[in-house]
Amino acid sequence: MTDLSSTARFALPLLAMAQAQKEVTHNEALTLLDALVQPVVEDGPQTVPPSAPVAGQGWIVGAGASGAWAGKDGGLALWTSGGWRFVAPRPGMRTHRLSDGSWLRFDGVAWVEPGPIASPAGGATVDSEARAAIAALILALVGHGLLI
Repeated sequence: MTDLSSTARFALPLLAMAQAQKEVTHNEALTLLDALVQPVVEDGPQTVPPSAPVAGQGWIVGAGASGAWAGKDGGLALWTSGGWRFVAPRPGMRTHRLSDGSWLRFDGVAWVEPGPIASPAGGATVDSEARAAIAALILALVGHGLLI
């Protein structure tokens, strides 16, 4: 048994002994889990909330955000049937951005994209078999969403 009212990593609400309306706490935890398991965002970082979000959509909140997102810089903004929910990211957290297909990783300060891998170049002798193998490897990594 724990004395905590929420989980340590994502602040999911926990049920308390003799708590009234446990379904409210349980449903809030499920709503957050629904957004955080394999998270996907529409776009971001952006500073202005969208005008007509749909339940289940999420965005990365940019620095200096306004309106309902004020003070939530860098976090994930999730639209639910009950309004906005916000999650503070943890280092190493990843999300897929639908607007351009990028994978983003939170490095502890900001959301970053993986840098491109340069094609092999240089050397006096070009080894075409090695370059073909490297190109195939890069293509496979892109196909798995590990590179863009």
